[in-house]
Order: sequence, then structure tokens, then C-alpha cells
Amino acid sequence: MSFGYSLRSFTTVGLAALLGFSSPALAATASGSFTVQITIQASCTVVSTAPLTFAAVGVITANEDASTTLSVQCTNTTPYNIGLNAGLGIGATVASRKMTGPAGALVNYTLYSDSNRTTVWGQTVNTDTVSAVGTGAAQPYTVFGRVPAQNTPAPGAYTDTITVTVTY
Repeated sequence: MSFGYSLRSFTTVGLAALLGFSSPALAATASGSFTVQITIQASCTVVSTAPLTFAAVGVITANEDASTTLSVQCTNTTPYNIGLNAGLGIGATVASRKMTGPAGALVNYTLYSDSNRTTVWGQTVNTDTVSAVGTGAAQPYTVFGRVPAQNTPAPGAYTDTITVTVTY
């Protein structure tokens, strides 16, 4: 019996249909869109700080100098001020900070914003802070420290903790 097609033709047409080679069907599509957005607010963060370590000394008969760095990151075009507080030493001020050691003994020191150690770095905005404008990237700052000649207290380790405040 012959139907005008051979078994081979049905097999070829069936295989082509399975593989997607059949005659194309018309497909409908629809599209749309959506908005993507973010709001950037003025912001600053203290990215990093490092210890300020003075060299070991005996009697403090001359200035002992050291420096460290801190980094601040603020959004681009954001003006800001970096302040350093007086620390934790009893009776400390920004002009005369105090490291505390054995039996509450104190060693005076000062922090400066310039390498000549003439500009005290304090915490009063627009008076003794460091001001800048954010770039969107971390910006490094050097803190210059000095232990001036003074009556030398008992031997031991003397420490203080300084808080960095960014006002923007």
C-alpha cells in the first residue's frame, strides 16, 4: 500500500520537527522597562588608623618625635573636618595630652597636623581640626607626635587612646 510518502520521509520530517527545523511559527513578544536608581548621601568613614609609637627612651631630656597615619573616606565633594580628642589621660588637653603608666604616672605629649610640629591637632571644628573635601576615595593624613623634654616618671609602658572624629 502506498500513501505517497515512504517511511523514510516520515522519519526525516519527524526528526526535523523534533530538532526545531519545522516551518517557523509566528511568536508574539511584549516588552517593558524599569528604572534603576540609588541615592548617595553625604557620608564619611574612618578607614584606618595606626598606632603612634615613640622610641624607647631613658630620661626625657630632649624632644622625642614620631608619626603615624590615618585614612578618611568621604563621598565626592563632601567637605569634612578631622578632629583628634584630648585622649584619656587625667588632666589632658589637646595642647598637652597625657599617656598614663605605672601607678598613674603621666608622660606629656602633643599631636600636630604639620611636620614642623607647630599646629596642634585638636577637635574644635574650624579652629584646630584638619579640613578637606572628599574625593570618594580614602585620603591619608599624617599625625605628628612629640614628647617634649620633661621630668621623667618611673620606668614602664605609658599609653593613651585618641578618638578620631570626622565631622561632615
